[in-house]
Amino acid sequence: MELRTIRYFLAVAEQESFSAAANNVLFVTQPTLSRQMQELEEELGVQLFVRSNKKTTLTEEGLRFRKRAQEIMELV
Repeated sequence: MELRTIRYFLAVAEQESFSAAANNVLFVTQPTLSRQMQELEEELGVQLFVRSNKKTTLTEEGLRFRKRAQEIMELV
């Protein structure tokens, strides 16, 4: 797992939207961001997001990972 991936995850969690995070925060394409998050979920073996047309929310595992991700970024 790379720090970039953690930064991407935190942006999606904060924006509650893949497209908003991609366009307004990260300046990457939405398909790239979606692919990165899918790979992160596969790497961790858990679903991190509940995806819908209107909003993306975190699962219980996603909430736990967000806390750890924030701690990691603070240390860096």
